[in-house]
Amino acid sequence: MQPSSTATQPLKITLVGSGNVATHLARAFHQAGHQIVQVWSREFDHAEQLAEQVFAEPINKLELLYPDADVYILAVSDDALFDLALDLKLRESLVVHTSGSVPMGVLRPVSRKHGVLYAPQSFVRTMAMDYGELPFCIEGATPEVYDRIEALARTVSPHVYAVDSTMRLWLHLASVIVNNFGNALNAMAQDMLEQRGIPFDILRPLVQVTAQKAIASVDTAKVSNRYDSLWHLQTGPAVRHDEKTIDRHRAMLKGDPRLLQLYELMTDIIKNPSTL
Repeated sequence: MQPSSTATQPLKITLVGSGNVATHLARAFHQAGHQIVQVWSREFDHAEQLAEQVFAEPINKLELLYPDADVYILAVSDDALFDLALDLKLRESLVVHTSGSVPMGVLRPVSRKHGVLYAPQSFVRTMAMDYGELPFCIEGATPEVYDRIEALARTVSPHVYAVDSTMRLWLHLASVIVNNFGNALNAMAQDMLEQRGIPFDILRPLVQVTAQKAIASVDTAKVSNRYDSLWHLQTGPAVRHDEKTIDRHRAMLKGDPRLLQLYELMTDIIKNPSTL
């Protein structure tokens, strides 16, 4: 997955979708100098809220889409993406979807010039974001289409990678583990502490260091062209095979079977990472 470089002129872009991903992509491309001409959503007020931010026209009917946009970005849920693929006919227009788990080929009935513009990131519309740090993982139906998507992505961020549908699915799975599972683990720890009157804020430095270790591994790879295994940075009672502490934790979690089951699973994984 190696980045490359190109450039592009300001484009007319239509956003199909108005959720978290659509919101940030609309802002990113608007800030990069492109014109967001329309924002579509089934709920007109949702389309209107986003359109106002980027000086676009809000619509809630597909038949109102202008046929002359340079790019149509379909930033909707996976289920909605399959429905749109049946309803949209954009012929020779450049059409991309933003899903991490849906193959590029779903857009084949929509346009011959189709591809993927996927950013493995957690998007929350109310949170500001440095778009220049966004990684874009792209795929194109033809080399020409790929080049056009790459040129568009590079107007926002230099971090652009060629990732086919199979690789993207693995990347999406890894993103779920890193982000969704990671956040759920933090939330469980927060609940456990707050139920006992202990502020989660005490763990803030630990949360930061844990993330910094993963980032350090990436930074090392940029210099040495190889990744240091994060397993080598693992700490805690499981990696030390500290059975007394582990048994004490088990006893503490007897009243919460789900958390105990999770603790047992993660402890076993840390003890035996080579079995993964």
